[in-house]
Formats: sequence, structure tokens, C-alpha cells
Amino acid sequence: MPARLTESQAAARRTQVLEAARWCFLHFGFSKTSFEDIAKRAGISRTLLYRIFEDKEDAFTAVFVRWLVARHPEARKAASASGDPRERLLTVCRVMVLEPWADMSAAPMGSEFLDVCARIDPEIEARHRGVALRCVEAILGSRPDAEVFLLALDGLLADQPKVPVLQRRLRILAERFVPARSAGRGGTRR
Repeated sequence: MPARLTESQAAARRTQVLEAARWCFLHFGFSKTSFEDIAKRAGISRTLLYRIFEDKEDAFTAVFVRWLVARHPEARKAASASGDPRERLLTVCRVMVLEPWADMSAAPMGSEFLDVCARIDPEIEARHRGVALRCVEAILGSRPDAEVFLLALDGLLADQPKVPVLQRRLRILAERFVPARSAGRGGTRR
């Protein structure tokens, strides 16, 4: 009988499997990724993979939660921090959009990742978008402004830009929503 894993060993194995699954989904796409691909990439048997995840959808959801939903605390912290609102807004965008985009845009099938999540588990995707909305609203002070900001942000991704282009676009967008205070006049937003 094989020795049971300690809690930390089991957590490390799960992390290894989730990283392998994320790589497979980003490089092969959801439909072409098999459990065999994930198991091979993770260096475990397919049988063991079935002990960790019920099916491919379960693995995909776990990848989404670990990779994107796990960013929520950092985004909330940035949104509620003191300091320059534009920099806070850019930090939220970096955490929730730019860093994941860097991974997705570098992978052959990365562009489909968010669409697949919305199809497989719309509740988690909606939760992710809801956190983004609340973070932006906390910074801008207006739900309608936050909604428009996020719609504009979606538009920035439409042509699947390279990361440096997206960084420039995010800065421009943030400047439109949180203009610099006028020097010497103590200006206010809009």
C-alpha cells in the first residue's frame, strides 16, 4: 500500500497538476486537451488525475479559480488602499487583467481561455467580473463609471494586443477616468 501524502505534499501535487493543466489548456485549447495530456505534463498517472478531478471541466474550473480568482484579495487590497486613485486603478488592472493577459497572449490557445470559462462555469466568471466591478467602483466612486470602464477595458482586448500595447492602453484609459489633478488648483475629478 502506497504511503499517504502529507497535507503539504498533497497541496504541492495539486499545484503541480494545476500548472500542468493550465499549460495544456493555454497551448492545446480546451477541446483538444485530454486528461492524458494533463497527466503526462504533470508527471502522474491518468488514474491519479481522476482522483484529483472528476473530469476535464472540473480541472478547467480549478485552473481558473487558482489562476484568476486567487488574484481577488490582491485586487481588493489595491482598490481599498490609500494613495493616488489612478495608480490604484492601474494596480487593479495589472493584477486582474495585465498579468493574466501576458500568459494568455503568449500561448497559442490563450485567447479562448476566458470564453471557455464563461461557458463551463458562468458563476465563477461572473464572480470574477463582479470583483473587478467592485474594485473599480471603489476607486472611481461610481458604479456607472466602473461599468463603462470595464466595457472599455474589454474593448482594449478585442484585437488581442501585445502586452506593451495593452499597458499603454491601460494607462490612457486610466488617465481618462482619473485625470491628473491640476497643478496649483487642487483640481478634482471631472
